[in-house]
Amino acid sequence: MTAAIQGKKQGTKWITISVDEYESMKRTIDMLSDKEVMNQIREGKKKDVKTLDFEELASELEI
Repeated sequence: MTAAIQGKKQGTKWITISVDEYESMKRTIDMLSDKEVMNQIREGKKKDVKTLDFEELASELEI
């Protein structure tokens, strides 16, 4: 991840990241905020179901 922390004398700071990184973080937050998806993940862990990495899961869910 490439990020540049910038700021002004007043103490206001911001971080610059790539659009890809922003979209990835946004998808992660969306997934973690979705109770149904999180319940499915927990159930899958209990049943020892084949796991997918986040990008595979996002692709499968078409998000």
